[in-house]
Amino acid sequence: MKKIRPGYKDAKNIIMEGFAGNGLIAEGTSVPADGATGYAPGCLFFKRAVTGTGAIYQNIGTAASADFNLIVGGLDMGALTATATELNTLHNQTLTTPAGAGFTGGTGTVYKNAVQLSGGIYYTSILFDITGLQSSTTDLDIIGQGTSAAHMGQITVAQNGTLLGGLLTCLEVPVTGVTDIDLYWATEATGKFDDAVTGLTETVLLTNGGAWTLALQKAIADPVGIANGYLYLCNGAAGTVGTYTAGKFILELWGT
Repeated sequence: MKKIRPGYKDAKNIIMEGFAGNGLIAEGTSVPADGATGYAPGCLFFKRAVTGTGAIYQNIGTAASADFNLIVGGLDMGALTATATELNTLHNQTLTTPAGAGFTGGTGTVYKNAVQLSGGIYYTSILFDITGLQSSTTDLDIIGQGTSAAHMGQITVAQNGTLLGGLLTCLEVPVTGVTDIDLYWATEATGKFDDAVTGLTETVLLTNGGAWTLALQKAIADPVGIANGYLYLCNGAAGTVGTYTAGKFILELWGT
């Protein structure tokens, strides 16, 4: 076996050969073409870059017909068949139709969502702070602000799966507005602050039956009916008009 010698390489850019005379290590600015000869199976080719970062390739072919593939973090990228679009779906996504401006536009309001598919389980989470949103005087009126749609986002089978269950958790108690808050879904995206949720084609998901308290969790036992539906928060009881100064929650939904 030849030793590696600084500055040495043959016509194939090989700087280290095995006993059979085939290259074990090579380097250069151009990766050998498929079908090239003289490179041992497993041969590493170090591609030099005039500018930027170089790369390492490995021969997964034979000495008689080389096939050099890029190695990234020990992974043979030549075996990768996924498209860029498919790879992007491995990351957490966000809802295709997120909350309307009537739910996100309050001063101090926070709204974030994420969708993940892992092992055939769809997990959707919506984290929100209703600070800056308003409740009205009437039971089952929609919580929000302004005159824009005040839904919390659209849930679809295509993106969120067929829902099997859910959970709403209070992370900070709501203050100033109505503290008894319910969760509905409707087929329409047009519900606004102070509209009656019952004026939509709606279904109740969660009736709290009282004020939310810190760490209180309420299960959504049967959300299966949500198919291309929009989520709404609404008063769970009559009250006075108020702008929330606190109130953090996380909504979690699981589907298949």
